[in-house]
This record gives sequence, C-alpha cells and structure tokens, in this order.
Amino acid sequence: MITRRKLLVGGGIGAGLILGWGIWPRKYMPNLPLAEGEVLFNNWLKIGKDGQVTIAIAQSEMGQGVYTQMAQILAGELGADWRTIAVQPISGNPEFSNMRVAKKWASALLPPSTVQDPNLVDDIDEDGPMINAMAQLAKRGSFIVTAESSSIQQFEMPLRMAGAAARVMLAQVAADKWKIDWESCEVEGGFVIYEKKKLSFGELAEAAAQLDPPSPVPLRASPINEISGQMVERLDLPSKVDGSANFAGDIRLPGMVYAAVRAGPIGNSRLKSFNKKGAAKISGLLKTISTNNFLAVVARNSWAANSALDALAPVFESKGRLADNAHIQKALDKAMSKKPGDDGGWQYYAKGKIADVFAKEAGTRIIAAEYQISPALHAALEPRSATAHFVDGKLHLWIASQAIENARELAAKAIGISTKNVVIYPMLAGGSFGRNLDNRIAAQIAIIAHEISVPVQLTWSRVEDIIRDYPRTPAKAQMRGALDKDGLVRGLTARIAVPAAARQQIRHLVYDNDYAQMMEDQNHFDPLSMEGMISPYKIDNMAIDHFPACVHVPTGNWRGNSHNIACFVNESFVDEMAHAAGVEPLSFRMQMMEGQLRLAKCLTEVAKIAGWDGGISADGGTASGTPAGGGSGMGIACHHMHGSYIALVVKATRGERGVEVDSVSAMVDCGRLIHPEIARQQIEGGIVFGLAQAIGGSTDYSEGLPDVRRLRELNLPLLRNIPEIQVEFVRSEEDPGGVGELATPVVAPAIANALFSASGLRLRDLPLLSTGF
Repeated sequence: MITRRKLLVGGGIGAGLILGWGIWPRKYMPNLPLAEGEVLFNNWLKIGKDGQVTIAIAQSEMGQGVYTQMAQILAGELGADWRTIAVQPISGNPEFSNMRVAKKWASALLPPSTVQDPNLVDDIDEDGPMINAMAQLAKRGSFIVTAESSSIQQFEMPLRMAGAAARVMLAQVAADKWKIDWESCEVEGGFVIYEKKKLSFGELAEAAAQLDPPSPVPLRASPINEISGQMVERLDLPSKVDGSANFAGDIRLPGMVYAAVRAGPIGNSRLKSFNKKGAAKISGLLKTISTNNFLAVVARNSWAANSALDALAPVFESKGRLADNAHIQKALDKAMSKKPGDDGGWQYYAKGKIADVFAKEAGTRIIAAEYQISPALHAALEPRSATAHFVDGKLHLWIASQAIENARELAAKAIGISTKNVVIYPMLAGGSFGRNLDNRIAAQIAIIAHEISVPVQLTWSRVEDIIRDYPRTPAKAQMRGALDKDGLVRGLTARIAVPAAARQQIRHLVYDNDYAQMMEDQNHFDPLSMEGMISPYKIDNMAIDHFPACVHVPTGNWRGNSHNIACFVNESFVDEMAHAAGVEPLSFRMQMMEGQLRLAKCLTEVAKIAGWDGGISADGGTASGTPAGGGSGMGIACHHMHGSYIALVVKATRGERGVEVDSVSAMVDCGRLIHPEIARQQIEGGIVFGLAQAIGGSTDYSEGLPDVRRLRELNLPLLRNIPEIQVEFVRSEEDPGGVGELATPVVAPAIANALFSASGLRLRDLPLLSTGF
C-alpha cells in the first residue's frame, strides 16, 4: 500500500517521484508456498505430482465469486480439468497489485491544488505520467485491493498469460518425449495429447517447471473455452454448503480467548474514564486494555467479554462538532450556496454555452428539481472480526479485508513492529460492499494480542460495527434542464453538494486517522465523488459543479459509490423532463442516445422483456401527460459504469407497508461473461441491495452517533418482499466489464419513476418516502 513515508522516500509528488519510478524493480519473486510434491510455474500457479492445479488469488472472496472466475480464466487457458482446480489465498506480492484501482485512486493522494489545476490535467489523468508513477509506487508497496468491480478487468490478461505459459511448458516436455514439435500437441482436460498419446499434468509438471517460460506467450485463439465462459461449479460453494468454509469469525485456535471493544462517538474522541472495579465479579474476565481511543476486555468467552465491557461503563470525551442531522443539512446547504471558482465550488465538467440556453431570450422552458440523499450503512451480515496471536516477535493475523496489505501495515504500526513480522491469513468474507476496506480492527486486535500470550479473537458487536461504519455519503443535488418548444433538451446543469467522500476513504488507507482526514479534506475538490454524474445522453450544453461539504461523518465506499447519487438524480430528473415535455419516458431517452449503442440496446431489450407500456394506465392515460399519476406503475432507468451497461424496468406501487415492488426486469451488457450464472447472481444481488437503498438502509445522526443501532431498524427488504426478478444479458464479445456494483444504482430511480407513474407523486429523497434530514 502507499504510505506517507513511501511518498517521501519516492521523492514526493512531482519530478522526483517520476524519476524514482525508473529504477524500481519490475519483476517480483513468487511467494506461493509449496507442499511436498508440488512445483511452481509462476506467481499464479503450482501443479502437484498428483495433477492438482493450485491457483493463487490475492483478491478478497466476499461471495462475488472471484475465486471461481479468476481460476476459470487461468484453468481454461491452461487446458486443465476443472475437477483438479483449487485456489490458495495469498498476499504480500506486488505482482498481485490492482493497478487499475491504483491509477483511479491516485488522484486522491495528490495535493488538492494539483488535482484542481487545469494546467496539470494531462499529467494527472489515468494515463498521465504522474498517475502512472504513483501507480507504480502503489505496486511496489503491494497495492492488493478488491474494489471498484475491477478484479476481472485487472487480472484477466495476467491470468491468461500465466496459464498459457504453463501450457506451453507442459507441451514442450511431452513433445520432447515424443520427438515432435510442441505446437503439434493439444492440451485439454489436464492432459497433453498427440494423436493417441497423452500424458497428465502430474507426470510432466516437475520437468516442465524447470523450463524457461516462452516469450512471447501464445494465447489461445479465444478466451472462451471449455472452462472460461462456462457455468462450472463454484469453488467456494461446497465448503459453504457443508459448513467447512472458514470466515473471519470462524477461526478457533488452541487456548483462544475472546475480546470485546468499545470506542467513542464519531469525531475527535478519546477514552476519559471507566469503572475499573465494575467487572470484578464477572467470571472469566482475564484482562482490561485501555488506549486513548478504545477500551477492550479479554475474557474466556465472548459473553463474559461483552458483559464486562458493559460493567466497566467507559466514558468518552469528544472535542469539536459532533455529527448530527441538523449540521449535515446545514453543511450541505452552505456548500450549495457557493459558486464555482474561488468561492469554494469546483466545475467538474462543462461543455457548450450554458448561459445562452438558460437565458430568457433563448425561449426555452426551464425545469428544476432538488434531490437529497441520506447517509446509508453497509449493514453487512458479518460484523468485523479478526483473530491474532503474538508469539516469538511475530503477529499472526486472521482477517477478511479488501485491502489486505493495509491491514498488515496498521497492525504493525499499532505495536511498533516491522510489517515483515506480520503474518496474514486472508479469510473469506460474508459480504462487504466496501465495508472491509476499513482495517481499524487490525490495529485493535494487534494491540490486544500484544498484551496477552495466547490467541485472541475480536468481533465487533453490531452496535460497534454500525457506530464505526464509514457510510455512504449524504448529498444534495440541484438539477436544471432547458427544453425547447419541441420538448428537446437544450441544456442541463447539475450542482452537487457532497463531501470529498472518495478522497476520504482512500486516504483512510494511508493515514489511518479518519477525523483528521475528514477535517483536512472538507473543502477539497474530489472528482471521484462526482463519478457517474456526466449524463450518457447527448446534451450539447452541460455543466456539472461540485460543492464540497464537511458533514462531520467520515464517509466511505458503498456498493456503487458515487454512482448511486449520480444515477438517482440523473435518471429521476430525465423522467421529470420527459413528463414536462409530454413524451413517453423510453422514447425521451432514446432520442438522446447518440453514440451510446450498448446502453440503447439495453433500453430497447428490457422494454421488450418487461412488456414496457410507457407507464400508461388501462384507460389510456399516461404518467407523462397531464394530469400526472393513474398510470400502470411502470418505471424505467438506465446507467453505465465500470465498462458495463444496464437498463431496468420496475413495476411498483405505494401500499400500506410503504413501497411495494411487484417486479424488476433487467437487461445487462457487461461484455464477455466468465461465468454466466455468477454474473446473474451478482446482478440479482445488486438489485436487492438497490431495493434496500430505495426503501431503507439509512440512518440519522445525533451527538456523534447513528440513531440506528440494529439491523431490524434499517427497514431492509425481507425475503417475502423481494419481487420477481428477471435478468437477461446482451450477447457480447467485448472485454468483461464490472458486474458486482452495476445493478445497485439504477434500482432507486426506476422505483421512483414507477411510483410517479402509479400515483403522480414525485419522490426526490433517498430513501424514498423519507422526509430528508
């Protein structure tokens, strides 16, 4: 991971950093451990004499199927038998660095003046020299991050290359035995084959591993083969079904004890006092550990630890303003009152002549709307958990993390040891949605383990997990559209008040002080927090402005990130403009689809499979006509992100229990599919997550604490309320795009548009039917 020290050692930001890049190593030795009978082919692959093929995976498996899909890519290119494939979690090797995310996030580590300087735009774009230099710095520090739906996009080619190189090496050994050219051999099903002769991988592996890999590496003609692109059995599924899979909270070690921890309200809080004698009578209590930031209790079981923590009754002292709803609203309003430029606002995007189309003499009709988004919790089913054992000067750490090397660094820093003395065991995660980018628990468990001599497990209570959450950022948006006499969109402006949320999240990983970073970044321009706001529609005149706000709630990545805000306001407002123009919502969108063939196809195809009726009622009335409402309750929305495209049609009404969604139909173009069923599951999961975003998942704040403390208080959708979901994919040979986050942003605006069709009520707040702050 990038650290403050590494930035300084690398020469700082600018010429020194770029010059230093040139002397850094480009190749890194494999660190995939070998068991008896196994031989190593490259960083990614080892093969046993029994034919077992093991593939190294550094990405976090959170239920998204990354173990299976990445293994499919390599195994398919290798020509392996899927029944012999296993995966092995690994960390600590720069070759597994996620350079795609490193480049994207690099701007958050640059000084604000650099990001905001138009003269440096060419240098700091994702292919500019400064961003490339910082990405190489990240790679050198093992930037192993699972985020931004990037795993397949980043690692498909390295995996194919690793599999192809091993395939050639195996074929060369077999060909030498048969006295033929290796190009004459076929490799499939775990065998090298020539006519009626065949040799297994196990028979060839030891000799093949001694050869130099081919250069260049000859890939198969197509990335689609007997394994990649097929619905093979998921590698993680059998152990999850029979209960043998180990998640972070499942670790059990000899002599292990249990810890509970409590920290103060959000902000600049410290532990002031606690009742040291309060827990004296609790059986099983072993040790109390206090720091400036938290109080921890170690006991023989988790019940005793939590009971003792309650009895100790810790008191925290907070300095500065505490998070509360009134301040969040005030901060957003204050930010929105500014203007782009020296006043504190920043122009994120502009084209055309906005002033001309919005002028009185332009003859355009001005449509305006304001939208508001509340903070939303991750609410992962598995609260944060970690196990550690400090022995012989080394810390052994079992943890599920989306930034595993950052967990190593925080743990090492917390107890003053070298990162080389932290041994990481990456664990499966039961969902995350960005939650596991937060590694503060690694520092806590390191401190606790350092104080005792036996293995210890720390699991945050649900209350602690929610209080410590970095939620989806609150935001406010003011939209204006200019329609001409024919109902065509001549201009569009968007003013977005939103904290520098992405910048804060990324800098948490480097500086590990959430309050200090929140205060430092409060007025900084953050292009990543505006990602997704540029409308996909052809609008000749457009301006999008960012107004940073300090809401005193440290915010973070949340499934879909800024696209949730962008898609909600864009697709809701497009529907509003369609109604004002008196045009059916699908037709209104399609007339602006110039240059967006993939998104246009998703829209037209989803209309077919959903039986789109334009929101028209049985008697012929239309939700986009006058009067509003009385329609069929169908709503439509579309979006694109991470190289993928989606369109949704939802049928919904407002019932006695609030929002009632009857059906959801989705058409998706995410390029070439690695595992069609996993892709479907990810879209379905994203739709359910988007449904949660639409009807709940949010919290108010009072005195530095979230008002919501339990899952049951979040108004999450229940299984009995999940609508019928239909997902279809566009057949595509384009490179794979991201899938895991794609469906979440588009659900809320589709539901809002459906409710407008049914009732004529335009809902502009998230969650829907809320009253804002």
